Amino acid sequence: MNALKSIFFLFVFCFAAEAFAQSSSELRRQKEALTREIESLNRSLNQTASNKSLSLKEIRALNAQIRLRERKISIINSEVKLLDNQISENTNTVRSLQSQLVKLKKEYAAMVLFAFRNQSSYSKLMFIFASQNFNQAYKRLKYLQQFSEYRQKQARYIEGTQTDLNHKITELDKNKKEKNNLLTDQQKERKTLAVQKNSKSKVLSSLTSQEKKLKQELTQKQRESARLNRAIQNAINREIEEARKRAEAEAKAGNKDGSPSRNIASGSSILAATPESAKLSSDFLGSRGNLPWPVSNGMIIEDFGNHTIGRNVTVENNGVDIKTAPGSPVRAVFGGEVAAVQNISGSYAVLIRHGEYFTVYSNLKSVSVSRGQKISLKQNIGVVITDPVDGTTEVHFEVRKGAAPMNPAGWLAN
Repeated sequence: MNALKSIFFLFVFCFAAEAFAQSSSELRRQKEALTREIESLNRSLNQTASNKSLSLKEIRALNAQIRLRERKISIINSEVKLLDNQISENTNTVRSLQSQLVKLKKEYAAMVLFAFRNQSSYSKLMFIFASQNFNQAYKRLKYLQQFSEYRQKQARYIEGTQTDLNHKITELDKNKKEKNNLLTDQQKERKTLAVQKNSKSKVLSSLTSQEKKLKQELTQKQRESARLNRAIQNAINREIEEARKRAEAEAKAGNKDGSPSRNIASGSSILAATPESAKLSSDFLGSRGNLPWPVSNGMIIEDFGNHTIGRNVTVENNGVDIKTAPGSPVRAVFGGEVAAVQNISGSYAVLIRHGEYFTVYSNLKSVSVSRGQKISLKQNIGVVITDPVDGTTEVHFEVRKGAAPMNPAGWLAN
């Protein structure tokens, strides 16, 4: 029975340790990735520090750095909670092993005492010869043999339990040291975050002296965003209209052949009217959370949605802006067909259709695809442009269902 308990405890401990190692490893991987992104943003901010004129991109970089720092602190909190659970489990395990060890030693001591009292060969022979028949004598002989073997097994169980106990105590000490290191790291990150938020406040305050320049940048950004949105909207409307005309033509042809007429879908759902388009839409939707990034290396510098600059100025972002290296190729995140290639204020935008869904890639210096071209997963479609004024390199990426913008961050792989 004690052997079964030992095996059960060992199995539970190994399983818990493996689960903890996997969770801890994933959190550590995320934290290291965030640290690399923060360091990259730090280098970018240091490069622009010599430039006395502030820009919207610098503010966005500060916001992104603060956001990443907060995520890193959140991951550290998760690591601490995970270690707290592991410390609690290991503490319970140590107590259980200690209790089991005391019980095993007590049982072993009783067996040793019994063996000592009956250690003479004469006593053993008398115990066997006192049997009433041969069958009972055989059973008593087997009992003495099994008692000796069981005593040896108990000794091995005691040694194994002592080894497990020492291992768990060592692991518990290690957990406590890791927790102390994490708490120190957390305190350091919180101090750095406070410094960065203070720096952001100073930057925003100093913008009052450059209010005119800031408003010009905002106006320019809003105009470019509006042009891009109109171009995307027009291209999607064109795709919807063409799909509707094809469906009407097929319906008329079917009626001439005597086939029953079918209802024609309205709105963007017409884009998934054919079996091929419906499958493409389904496959794209099924890849949510696992799409590759439009660039091989990069970080999100501005999230999806509305963003407030200063006190009263709000900028809307229908996608995400991804900072990457100069000259980086831009690639399709899913197979599909190029619906449009547009020139927006000196840079290019590519719209790719995936059934009822669309992906948008803008701020490109050059493109290598054309409208109507079939595109495969991760196929290069162009090269991202680098701003000649501040040297930043960012690609704008969107995901849409029909014309409705969706948050791309939920679609891209982590």
